[in-house]
Amino acid sequence: MNDIFLSVVLALIQGLTEFLPVSSSAHLLFPSLLFGANDLGLSFDIATHGGTLLAVLIYFRIELQKMILSINPLNPNKDKESRQLAFYLVVATLPIVLFGLLGSDFITNRNFGVNSIAWANLVFAGILFLAYRYSSQSKTMLQLSILTVFFIGLFQVFALIPGASRSGTAITAALLVGLNLKEASKFAFLLSIPTILGALVFLIIDSIDSFAAINLLSLFIGFSVSAIFAFFTIKFFLAFIDKIGMYPFVVYRLLLGFALLNIIV
Repeated sequence: MNDIFLSVVLALIQGLTEFLPVSSSAHLLFPSLLFGANDLGLSFDIATHGGTLLAVLIYFRIELQKMILSINPLNPNKDKESRQLAFYLVVATLPIVLFGLLGSDFITNRNFGVNSIAWANLVFAGILFLAYRYSSQSKTMLQLSILTVFFIGLFQVFALIPGASRSGTAITAALLVGLNLKEASKFAFLLSIPTILGALVFLIIDSIDSFAAINLLSLFIGFSVSAIFAFFTIKFFLAFIDKIGMYPFVVYRLLLGFALLNIIV
């Protein structure tokens, strides 16, 4: 497969799946499984992660501006709700940061094949179904306690397992502690900002010793395509979440998991 065309395909997949409760790592397997596509390298991963980060920063720019102003000690008119939300995001980010620092060897050396990614999809699809089906969905973000926010962050650590889905784990945990679906999704998307930023830092560190030739056109395509599709994915997902619910994503992940198992049989 031509590298430019592959760049478009991979960036599109990354942009579409990063913020949906599906597994981006599972979908990124398909170009290589079906067409024997090459790995475009860490620099391309950095570009696509940068694109998805830009998308979420632009979409939530107003909320982010309010949070920044709320923690500014020189600002006399502090927004207490925005400050509380900023604090919650810090607390929810701590588990994956701590695990990233203490378990860096696990992250670097994890050898998860297609089989394990398929089973991760099936298992976490089942947990998502239970969370959506049986949770109260009666709370808003500001009604959470510090412990429940920490639980969301702790559950998000499972996203380090390829196939688990970062967005999926965060939404699942938020549903489990009683957040309504729209608030759970919004909190998961806001939580993606420090998480993707942390992933970018790891990728950049890993790429320091890499001297492979960089295709600037592929990087530009990866960054821009992933940013555009990620932005509209967030927009339409939040707009239609009350109508579509979680069941379509649960069914899709189950089918995806079984499809991957069939591919390797």
